[in-house]
Amino acid sequence: MTRIILASASNIRASLLENAGLIFDRIPANVDERQIEEPLLSNGVDPKIIAAELSVAKAKEVSVRNYGAYVVGADQILAFERKRLVKPEDLSVAREQLESFSGKSHALHSAACVVKDGEVIWEGISTAILHVRELSADFLDWYIKRTGSEILSSVGAYQLEAEGVQLFEKIEGDYFTVLGLPLLSLLSFLREIGVLKK
Repeated sequence: MTRIILASASNIRASLLENAGLIFDRIPANVDERQIEEPLLSNGVDPKIIAAELSVAKAKEVSVRNYGAYVVGADQILAFERKRLVKPEDLSVAREQLESFSGKSHALHSAACVVKDGEVIWEGISTAILHVRELSADFLDWYIKRTGSEILSSVGAYQLEAEGVQLFEKIEGDYFTVLGLPLLSLLSFLREIGVLKK
């Protein structure tokens, strides 16, 4: 039987695969993401490439310990005003970030790969552009109180599948990209290689 492993601790990514009908194991990768990112960021590497590099690093780390398995690695990067943002450390930082987003757009780059026996056999990346509406202080007060520390698990300080949808006036790109996985192209590849039924 074909074994699929998701090399991620993300509950959202796991839910996306489960909802699509995949049976898989979850083994979060043990990699230092900041150590991989730092030289890439300092050399001005495109955020898409950084997301792809991180997804491959995660999948390879798990793959070398799980011979024969198809290991799915994934990563997402939020790019805003030429900067790569990281998860906010507390609610005050989250609020500042949301205030800076007000009336502007940002990009989410979601990368995924499949690695087998340490070799990359597929890579995919998709981008969504999210346009944030003008956010009032009253709305932000309500939003922070309503969502609480839940939003700290997201780099953008929002969850589109919950109240975070109220932040936006327009989204260009698919829902799965926003949630952190180029799911449709991943499923297409798994069908191509016979892991899923055509």
